[in-house]
Amino acid sequence: MSSNTPRLTALDALHRSLGATMTDFAGWDMPLRYGSERDEHLAVRTKAGLFDLSHMGEITVTGPQAAELLAFALVGNIATVGVGRARYTMICQEDGGILDDLIVYRLAEHEFMVVANASNAQVVLDALTGRSAGFDAVVRDDRDAYALIAVQGPESPGILASLTDADLDGLKYYAGLPGTVAGVPALIARTGYTGEDGFELFVAPADAEKVWQALTDAGTPVGLIPCGLSCRDTLRLEAGMPLYGHELTTSLTPFDAGLGRVVKFEKEGDFVGRAALQEAAERAEQNPPRVLVGLIAEGRRVPRAGYPVVAGGQVVGEITSGAPSPTLGKPIAMAYVDAAHAAPGSTGVGVDIRGTHEPYEVVALPFYKRRK
Repeated sequence: MSSNTPRLTALDALHRSLGATMTDFAGWDMPLRYGSERDEHLAVRTKAGLFDLSHMGEITVTGPQAAELLAFALVGNIATVGVGRARYTMICQEDGGILDDLIVYRLAEHEFMVVANASNAQVVLDALTGRSAGFDAVVRDDRDAYALIAVQGPESPGILASLTDADLDGLKYYAGLPGTVAGVPALIARTGYTGEDGFELFVAPADAEKVWQALTDAGTPVGLIPCGLSCRDTLRLEAGMPLYGHELTTSLTPFDAGLGRVVKFEKEGDFVGRAALQEAAERAEQNPPRVLVGLIAEGRRVPRAGYPVVAGGQVVGEITSGAPSPTLGKPIAMAYVDAAHAAPGSTGVGVDIRGTHEPYEVVALPFYKRRK
């Protein structure tokens, strides 16, 4: 396969049979939408949506020193993650810049699964492999070993419960357990990237169609529909969740991104980027960096990544993500803005949309929180 040929997920033929609009995303041919993006978005908010996320990058780390390797390679304290639990963390460069944000699952005492963003999977694999020198641990590329299917939305627990004997009620947020779904082995995780309750199912690629079809059959009566990457983006934006390449980049440290809490200086031993991150933490205390805020439009024009945020004729920030919000019925955006203009309710803030300063309201993130 040439490097220009997009990779296909195990569900590719199924997406095409459903009439999906496909797009190249991080080198994968992925469904952008099946019908109306708005309908798909609202299905996840009110009923359930089914996603193919097989483009995500799974990397398995095993061995007696797997936990120590991950504690050194990542900014989080992975040793404190219990078996069957998961943690949101980051991998940084020596200078503190964010290489990727990750979810790490502890599958056994000496076995972890690191899930990287599709666009960064090779970078993360290479970094972990390079950082494994001297540790009694093995880093394995498992991207081809899994298909990843997510079912998200308020109806998802009932839909999945009809297909598994796993204890879903006992499965906490940010946890994962092995089980069977529709009769096939799966790692069942409860993390999600939509702001709704839901599950991610890591299954063998050969089993993906069977699991997708079983979820479709079980979910259709309660309103489940297939959903593409486009509504996934508006869902995560409403939920105030960062997207690598937009809110997170190598030019930002976790402290610049307002996510300094993921850096655990108290853990034993050195870790990659520690010195630079300590400097970033001190710098952030003395001179607060730009703050990630939400912006809600007063008009109808949609801001896009890279547009300047303005106040009093001065540029005070930059849009990182923007889209129409189906839930709020208005355009929304996330932006890094100067601390002086970051307080919710700040007035006089606008977005420069092709030369016109459109008025926006500054709000705290997230825009949307589900009712528990």
